[in-house]
Amino acid sequence: MSRETIRQLDWGEFIGKSEEEIDQQAQKIVESMTLKEKAEQMAGDNSLLHAIGMLIRYNKNPIPAGVNKELDIPGVLFADGPRGVVLNNSTCFPVSMARGATWDIELEEKIGEIIGIEAKSQGANFFGGVCINLLRHPAWGRAQETYGEDSYHLGEMGSALVRGTQKHLMACAKHYACNSMENARFKVSVNIDERTLREVYLAHFKKCVDEGVASIMNAYNRVNGKYCGHNPHLLREILKQDWDFPGFVITDFVWGIREGKQAIKAGVDIEMPFHWKMKSKKIVKWVENGEIDEDIINEAVLRILRQKMKFAGIQDPEKYNPENVASEENTKVALEAAQKSIVLLKNENNLLPLKKNTLNQIAIIGKLAKIENIGDKGSSRVYPPYVVTPYEGVKQEAGDELEILYSKGDNIEKARKIASQADIAVIVVGYTHKDEGEYVYSKGGDRDSLRLSLEDEELIQAISEVNMNCIVVMEGGSAIITEAWRDKVSVMLMAWYPGMEGGTALADIIFGNISPSAKLPVVFPKSQDQLPFFDKDANEIEYGYYHGYKLMDKNGYEPAFPFGFGLSYCTYTYSNLKVEPNTIKKGDSVKVKVDVKNEGEYEGWEIVQVYIGYSKSAVDRPIKELKGFGKIKLFPSEQKTIQIEINSKELGYYDVNKKTWVIEKITYELFVGPSSEKEKLLKTTFKIE
Repeated sequence: MSRETIRQLDWGEFIGKSEEEIDQQAQKIVESMTLKEKAEQMAGDNSLLHAIGMLIRYNKNPIPAGVNKELDIPGVLFADGPRGVVLNNSTCFPVSMARGATWDIELEEKIGEIIGIEAKSQGANFFGGVCINLLRHPAWGRAQETYGEDSYHLGEMGSALVRGTQKHLMACAKHYACNSMENARFKVSVNIDERTLREVYLAHFKKCVDEGVASIMNAYNRVNGKYCGHNPHLLREILKQDWDFPGFVITDFVWGIREGKQAIKAGVDIEMPFHWKMKSKKIVKWVENGEIDEDIINEAVLRILRQKMKFAGIQDPEKYNPENVASEENTKVALEAAQKSIVLLKNENNLLPLKKNTLNQIAIIGKLAKIENIGDKGSSRVYPPYVVTPYEGVKQEAGDELEILYSKGDNIEKARKIASQADIAVIVVGYTHKDEGEYVYSKGGDRDSLRLSLEDEELIQAISEVNMNCIVVMEGGSAIITEAWRDKVSVMLMAWYPGMEGGTALADIIFGNISPSAKLPVVFPKSQDQLPFFDKDANEIEYGYYHGYKLMDKNGYEPAFPFGFGLSYCTYTYSNLKVEPNTIKKGDSVKVKVDVKNEGEYEGWEIVQVYIGYSKSAVDRPIKELKGFGKIKLFPSEQKTIQIEINSKELGYYDVNKKTWVIEKITYELFVGPSSEKEKLLKTTFKIE
C-alpha cells in the first residue's frame, strides 16, 4: 500500500469488516511506514512538560498517543474512569464497588453505553476505566474502583462494561495483574503460585479478553519479582499466546514501566501518557543496533492499528454531541444505579420504610450528610454538574410534611439534644478521599483500620442513647467493621460513594419509594483477624488461594454480613430447585431452575445466587464459589421461576504440571439462594462424566 493510499483511507470503511480483512489492511499500512513512524505509534504524544498540567487538572482533555498527521492515522485519545468520564463535566455514577452491589449486568452495560457516548462526545476514542482488580483485602485504598472480591462476579460486571462502552469506542481493562495494594504499588512484589494466579487473579481479565476488550493496562507492581510491564509471562505467554489476545497492552501512567527495551520485549505496546522510556529515537536505535527485532515493533504497531481501524468508523454527530453529556436521561440512570446499589444491612422491627404521616421531625446528623462525597479525587475523579447530598435528598423528599433538623455532629451534646427531639435520627458516617483512594501526597491510600473513625463511633453511641430509632448510613469504598455499635442501632445502610444522585436514591430507599435490592459484593468481617495478612508498606507479600468469603468458609468463620447479603422490604422464599440435566459431559451446560416468591407488600428485585462445591476433588478447592447469578422482579405475592445456566468450562481448575485446565469427572454440589450464607441455601447435585 502506497503512502498516498494510506493518506486517502476512509477509516470509517472498516466498520463491519471481518477481523481478517482489518488485519490484512493493517499489515499493509505497517509495511508502508518508516521505522520512526512505527516507533511513534508506541507512546503518548505529549512530552514530560505536560505532566505539570495533569497535576493541576488530570485528563480534562483526551490524552493522545500515536497521532500521525503525515499519514493521517488517528491516535488513541485516552479518557479515564471508572465512575464516569473524567473529562470536563460528565455524569457521575456510583463507584464500581457500589455498582458491583447491584449485581445488575444489564444496568452495567447501559452505564457503559452512556460512558462511551459521553467520552466520544468530548473527543475521546478510548476509555481506560474498566477496573477489574480483585479485592483481596478491603483495606485497599482503591477498592471503590473495582466491583468486589469474587472473580466470577468481577468478570461478569467487567464484561458488561466492556460490551457497553465498546459500542462506541475502545475500552481498556486494568490493572493487569495482582494490583490490590495502593501505598506500596510502585515497589511491592506479589508472590503467587501459578494456580492461584490463573484461577483467582486472572480469570476475570480472561472474561474481558473473551468479550473483545481492545486493550489491557499493565499494573505498577511486581509479580514474582518482575514488574508487570517487564513481565513476559503475564504479557506474552498468558495474555497474547494462551489467551490469543489481539488487542494492545498500554502502560499505567508514568511509572508503568521502568526500562523501555525490557517492556517492549515483554509485550508492552504503548507507553502512556508521554514518550519517556519508549521514545521513538530510542526504539529506532535499539532496532538498528540489533537489540530489538523489528518484527516485535511491527507486531506491536499491527495490534494498535487494527484496534484503531475497528473503532474509528463509529461516528454519529447527533449521538456524540457535548449537549448529551450529563443529560437528564443519563442522570436518571445514575439515580437508578444508586437506588440499586444501597445495601440494607439491618432493619430492626421494620423501622424502614418510614411513613411520613406518622412522623413530625427527622434529625440528620454528621458532617458527611452535607458533603458532596462521591469518591476518590485521584485519577478516577469525575466532575459532575451537581451532586445531591444525603441531607438534600432527605429534605427534598420530606417536603413540607416533616421538619428536618441538622447537626454536624462535632458537638456531641448539641447533636444529642437535636436527636432526642426527633422521631428518627439519620446518622451519616464513613470515609472520604482523604481516608482512602489513590495515594497522592499523603492523602488517600490504604486504610489502617476497617472501623469507622473514633469520632464517628462515639457519635453513633451517643445518639443511640437518646433516640432508639437510629438509621446509620455508611459511605465508603469497601467493607467496614461495625462490631462496636451495630447492636445499638435499628437500621444500617451501606451507601458506598453513591454518585451525583446519591442523596435522592437514599431518600427513595428510606421513605419506601423503592425497596432496596442491593447485595454485598464483599464480605463484611467481624474483625480483621478473619482476613488475609495485609501490610500496606510491604516490599513483598504472599497472595494465597483464599480470601473473602472463601476464606471464611474454609476456616469456619462467621462474618458480620456474608458475601451476597442484603435485606429488602420484601420477603422472598425459594423452592423447587432443579438442575437439568443431572449428568453432563465436558463442554456442556446445566440449567439451574428455582422458584422465587415475593411474600411481602412491596414490589422488588431479588438477586438469586448460584454457588458450586466440588465433591472429592483431586485438589484443594473452595467449599463453595459463585458461578452464576441473576435478577428477578416480583410484585407482591408473585412467584416466578428463574433459570441460570452454568457452563462446565467455569468449573475447571488449572493443572500447573500439565499447564492446562482440568474439568473433573466428579459430583458437583449446587447451592442456590439469596446470599452465600449456608443456612439460606437450597442444595442439590449434578455430575460430569
